[in-house]
Amino acid sequence: MLQRNFGNSTLNVSALGFGAGHIGYDDVSEREAHGLLDRALDLGITFIDTARGYGLSEERIGSWLPGRRDAVVLSTKVGYDVDGAEDWSAAAVTGGVDEALRKLGTDVIDVVFLHSCPLTVLQRGDAVEALLSCVDAGKVRVPGYSGENDALAWAGSSGVFGALQSSVNLADQRSRSEVLPAAAGQGLGIVAKRPLANAPWRYAERPAGEYGETYWERLRRMGIEPGTDDWQGTALRFSAFSPGVSTAIVGTSQVRNLEAAAAAVERGPLPDAERRRWEDAFAPHALAWAGEV
Repeated sequence: MLQRNFGNSTLNVSALGFGAGHIGYDDVSEREAHGLLDRALDLGITFIDTARGYGLSEERIGSWLPGRRDAVVLSTKVGYDVDGAEDWSAAAVTGGVDEALRKLGTDVIDVVFLHSCPLTVLQRGDAVEALLSCVDAGKVRVPGYSGENDALAWAGSSGVFGALQSSVNLADQRSRSEVLPAAAGQGLGIVAKRPLANAPWRYAERPAGEYGETYWERLRRMGIEPGTDDWQGTALRFSAFSPGVSTAIVGTSQVRNLEAAAAAVERGPLPDAERRRWEDAFAPHALAWAGEV
């Protein structure tokens, strides 16, 4: 698996990362979760992304981690749902970091993202300062922001974060062109989330109420299909090899899906002509779709 520098930090990450949201819920046992994490590491996937909102995900990573800590780069997301603390307050950020350290069973977390907090919260400053204080205290290596649109743009140009996480996929190319390349050029590590756009190609009819409904509609309006690989391979290769991207994270509860994702990234970037086809299909809709997802 291709390994990359994570911005200007000392961290190196795999081009494909594991999004650990699925392993925190009842439909995946702790044993199955550990099996997925083992297979990810076997495949050369060294970046593991979780969040305090992902059920038991942090705890299950923590019970798997002994003996493997130096082999992986861990990221989590904070800022909300801390007992006795208002969401996005300094106490919520610090409390989230402290709880994550305990659940993960580690002395330091490699990357911690403020998780989709509004622009007004970022500009107010207390959440950001609390995260930077955790860096100063040695609890966090790289401070990050995870989100979209105006808040993402502010975070990318603020000079206070070392990492960004944003959607990058065939049907969601805004941050890919407007924010992430410049942020990467300034030394930020870039995590591409939702590279599969929730796989809307699975549905013959509009999946009303499903998370990928907007992406399904967008792909229909773009009016093209993969020309050099299958849907999953095209989507992953587009995202993982987008300008500035350090790692593209895929969440799954199935080992076979993780293996297929790794195989797709191993095939390398899409041919230039295929990549341009998808860029050209998105471009006429970029303004209309701004801020939708």
